[in-house]
Amino acid sequence: MAETMKIYSDIGIQIPEIYLPKPGTDLTKWAVIACDQFTSQPEYWEKVEKLVGDSPTTLNLTFPEVYLEKPGEGERIQSIQSGMKKVLEAGVLQPREGLIYVERTIDGRTRKGLMLALDLECYDFTKGSSSLIRATEGTIVERLPPRMKIREGAALEFPHILVLIDDPKGTVIEPLQAAKPKLEKLYDFNLMFDSGHLAGYAVSPEMENGVVAALRGLAEPEAFSEKYGVKDQPVLLFAMGDGNHSLATAKAIWEKVKSTVGMDHPARYALVEIENVHDEALEFEPIHRVLFGLKKDILSSMLAHFGVGYSYMPVANAKEMVKRVDTATGEKQVIGVIGGGKPFGVIQISKTTSNLPVGTLQTFLDAFMKSNGAEKIDYVHGAKVTVELGSQPENIGFYLPGMNKSDLFKTVILDGALPRKTFSMGEAREKRFYMEGRKIQ
Repeated sequence: MAETMKIYSDIGIQIPEIYLPKPGTDLTKWAVIACDQFTSQPEYWEKVEKLVGDSPTTLNLTFPEVYLEKPGEGERIQSIQSGMKKVLEAGVLQPREGLIYVERTIDGRTRKGLMLALDLECYDFTKGSSSLIRATEGTIVERLPPRMKIREGAALEFPHILVLIDDPKGTVIEPLQAAKPKLEKLYDFNLMFDSGHLAGYAVSPEMENGVVAALRGLAEPEAFSEKYGVKDQPVLLFAMGDGNHSLATAKAIWEKVKSTVGMDHPARYALVEIENVHDEALEFEPIHRVLFGLKKDILSSMLAHFGVGYSYMPVANAKEMVKRVDTATGEKQVIGVIGGGKPFGVIQISKTTSNLPVGTLQTFLDAFMKSNGAEKIDYVHGAKVTVELGSQPENIGFYLPGMNKSDLFKTVILDGALPRKTFSMGEAREKRFYMEGRKIQ
């Protein structure tokens, strides 16, 4: 299959054959949100189950992480893998070769994207990598095995992976938006539970040539050096936005099988959506931390860990805490705190271990969790959920400031990957939904 596809190895992409549900499928029930969302809110996933009922749905073809490490995990994986074969045999999905221009509208903003396949030979998620496609945050290798179990026996992939390009002049995706009236519409529907609207359009062969030329322009070594003020640095064309561990899983599987399947196998590629980091509708949201079931006095542990450069100050309410963190300036790093034996506060740290507050905090939390300081840690989106979960007895929430998205590429080029779970592209309900599939066997 793969050898007949168009491959542009200099820019690490393949024009994929994409499987979409046949006409007449209820797409609102078909498309479900990325599996790593609402992991501390099982009630969300129960609502999804109720809504989709017996309809064809990606809920049965993906593994919501709220169910990871729970009884029945093995059976669920088997059911996902047999479900994929069933939808292919039953003709629920139909293939079409070509790029797809995607628009996701939520809260009055429309994010623009492009579905293509990336060559995993051009991607390396290890620390300090200088590959054409790079991770933007630390990859937790221990998180890969359960995901590998699912992908290894899977006939299809349904990605929630968003990959960024740094295209300030809007040369790659924006021309597709301008040409939209001339493109064939492939799908156009409302997503479940106030998650906005999704539409996809077939990219014509002429427009495809324009996309390839524009990507080649971004990857041109001299233009790259000038843009970032660096000399003799390997080109970074694609930087991970969301779904870092999903792409790392695809890479780990490819490395495992390539010696036996050969270099033309579909597992060499991974279907993703690319977006321009300069898209006005694309917002970088901070990812906050919640610890559940505290077993130690965490604030005393922080004081011991950070020493004289650490201070805790109580504040009146959640609003005041958010304001202090979001408007903080100066050398000290400021982080909001909910719970942990006190209502609301902010901590200031002057002896930092990372140039971002999230990195400084994460180093402490990793050590605290290793010493059995709490039962579990979760990474959540939005102040509201952080306050709700952090306020519960025996819990603590940490509210973190966001990072400037225009700093992303330069930071990754100069410093390597960011601390894990640094930013998220949008809040939970704005995440990518599973819609398009691709054969990987």
